[in-house]
Amino acid sequence: MTNADERPEPELLYEGDWLRLVRRGKWESCERTHGGEGLAVIVIAVTPDDEVLFVEQYRVPLGARTIEMPAGLVGDDHDDDTLQSAARRELIEETGWEPGRVEILLTGPTSSGMSNERIAFARARDLRKVGEGGGVGSENIVVHRVPRVRAPAWLMEMHRAGYELDLKLWAGLWMIEHEPDGSPAAP
Repeated sequence: MTNADERPEPELLYEGDWLRLVRRGKWESCERTHGGEGLAVIVIAVTPDDEVLFVEQYRVPLGARTIEMPAGLVGDDHDDDTLQSAARRELIEETGWEPGRVEILLTGPTSSGMSNERIAFARARDLRKVGEGGGVGSENIVVHRVPRVRAPAWLMEMHRAGYELDLKLWAGLWMIEHEPDGSPAAP
């Protein structure tokens, strides 16, 4: 096993506004250049009416509309960003719901063979409606409020309708009621 201090220096292959492609030895990978060194947050949110909040948006890399949980980069145009503040901001911007509390559950890589990106699961509690959502700028996000008991079936209906589904959705659904270690989530 190689530790981080033994990694070869990266050879820069390409750098854009948001990403760079590097090579370390024979291994090529992608790194984020914005925000908290590749750190993003995904927000698990359930309304007071027991509806899970999902967002729908067109994703250029896939050439398709996707169903996801609200998410965004930490430190994206906010130098003093934390996981909690990014989760709060993204939930409000994308869905129009503000959390009373935000719990950070677990952080880990999203695609460790290709990217340095890590994502933190955040559980939003005590939600209250403060706006329409839809994102900022040209995001054009559609908000879906789905009864929690129907969420898995609804996701599969959306898949059959041609939507791409973020596989982290199932982990998020599980973490509504569980801590990462499997114990019941505190209310």
